Amino acid sequence: MIGWLDKKLNQTNQSFARRKMMGVAALFVILGSVVFVTLGISWALGTSLLALAILSVIASSLTAQKSLEDHVLAVANALDAEGLAAGRKAVSMIVGRDPDQLDEPAVCRAAIESLAENFSDGITAPALWLGIGGLAGGAGYKAANTADSMIGHRSERHEAFGWAAARFDDLINLPASRLTALLFVLACFFVPGASAKNAWKTVWRDAKKHRSPNAGWPEAAMAGALGLALAGPRVYGGTLVPDHFMGAGGRREATATDIRKALKLARFADILMIALFGLLAITGLLIAPA
Repeated sequence: MIGWLDKKLNQTNQSFARRKMMGVAALFVILGSVVFVTLGISWALGTSLLALAILSVIASSLTAQKSLEDHVLAVANALDAEGLAAGRKAVSMIVGRDPDQLDEPAVCRAAIESLAENFSDGITAPALWLGIGGLAGGAGYKAANTADSMIGHRSERHEAFGWAAARFDDLINLPASRLTALLFVLACFFVPGASAKNAWKTVWRDAKKHRSPNAGWPEAAMAGALGLALAGPRVYGGTLVPDHFMGAGGRREATATDIRKALKLARFADILMIALFGLLAITGLLIAPA
């Protein structure tokens, strides 16, 4: 649907303002369609325990714990088993920067940065919006996030048409990015060698300096936890994109061992998130009127 709307409504011969307005309309169509369908599914299933089980199975497709871990772990495994060329190929599956420009530490940093950012976008945020709005909330979030990934670019074609998708994605990811940073800080207490104190300090010092209003929070927490300097200037499509360092003063020589430690942090952060949302759900059941 997103691709079809882009093809039909994003006409390059129209004015910037007109294309921007069409992008707003496209976002309404995308969100409206997904929310309408998923509300219909929820209503049709009802409120029985069987309905809850079915909704849970459907909703489980909206978070990406296993996929994210598999892709990031593949980078560490490739570097250990086959070297830099294999590591570059593996990391190209999860980042948009030019892999041929990356040495081994840069490949490792890219994998860790992707893990931190995508934990927020792919795990915390959909789970949070599922909790807030049920299946419609989670599916609506995923629709908006997918729209941002497809058309929310600052390219000649999508700067106007994708403006609404990009800004809306920034807005709905604000709470999840902050929560993810907190989860990473807390996860440090369960991972030997990770520093909760440094993670917390780095978040408050560096997160707001990132070029993204959201990515800096989980990246800064991960950088501080591992003692690394993440982000900074990167090359996309042959163009050097300036950015501040998360964890300024930390190590730049990241290794496959750091990737594995970052994955341990993410696993414990996931457990803490599940425990937190479970506790909130139980509390809600206990205080809800009969």
